[in-house]
Amino acid sequence: MIKTVIRLPNNTVFVFDAEGEQIPGYQGQYEAVKSRVLEDAPRDTLFQHVLISGHQLCPVSREEW
Repeated sequence: MIKTVIRLPNNTVFVFDAEGEQIPGYQGQYEAVKSRVLEDAPRDTLFQHVLISGHQLCPVSREEW
């Protein structure tokens, strides 16, 4: 089950389950995986962006993601 979704500045998406394991079927370029991730992610999923100015994670809303 999807727990955390991270979008990098280059639009690469990484997806993790509750144990911190990657879920490869949801990962890839943002435009290619966006609809699948949003469709399957539970309401409590943490969506994040990596800030360009550093390697900090910034939580964002599902709609912003």
